Amino acid sequence: MSTDLLGKSALVSGASRGIGKAVAAELLRRGANVVITARKPEPLEEAAAELRALGHQGEVVALAGNSGDPDSRAAAVGRAVSEFGSIDILVNNTGINPIYGALMDADLDAVRKIFDVNVVAALGYIQEAYKAWMGEHGGAIVNVASVAGIRSSGVIAAYGASKAALIHLTGELAWQLGPKIRVNAVAPGVVKTKFADALYSADEERAAAVYPMKRLGVPEDVARLIAFLVSDEAAWITGETVRVDGGLLSTGGI
Repeated sequence: MSTDLLGKSALVSGASRGIGKAVAAELLRRGANVVITARKPEPLEEAAAELRALGHQGEVVALAGNSGDPDSRAAAVGRAVSEFGSIDILVNNTGINPIYGALMDADLDAVRKIFDVNVVAALGYIQEAYKAWMGEHGGAIVNVASVAGIRSSGVIAAYGASKAALIHLTGELAWQLGPKIRVNAVAPGVVKTKFADALYSADEERAAAVYPMKRLGVPEDVARLIAFLVSDEAAWITGETVRVDGGLLSTGGI
């Protein structure tokens, strides 16, 4: 078992299920202490109990809160520092996509909400982590983007545009926050989570057929990459957006 993150403190947003929960599990496996946050208290507490049952040496703290709320972001970062003495790792995983279809039909209030949660909230978490710990001591940040932010994405275009903004934000922050703080992003393809259910559940075999790996992703595929990016093994990697898409974009399609 790797212990390369032993003694580190992490905050993972959107961690009650899916990719966020898998990231928390992987960080714990590598020795980190982890604060997990998500909007709904009950699923978050269930996730925390499942993570504790894994028996890793890292500790888990659950704190419910809305990523779009500044007070919730400040509370989550503050809890990491008060509970574990630092916030060395931040994983911005919270994302929403309440609308599908043509942009000409899109409700602009919904589009604003997508950008507020997917982009502005991520920057808000980073600002809080910077003020509380990372500005003085350094750290590693990973933003969870999407292949939809790299290529046109059709019916999830507003979501894709927000993830493109998050990818660009990642590069800007890597430049501004180096050398103490590294900022990277990951761009998953379709991963088998409740969030992406509408993209594959009707015919998973057909959805997977366009991938060179002939399968969809699972949360652990993304979690292992994120754990590498926040570790010292990635000490000279910053400003990157790393695809974890089963080769999808190499085909020229999305």
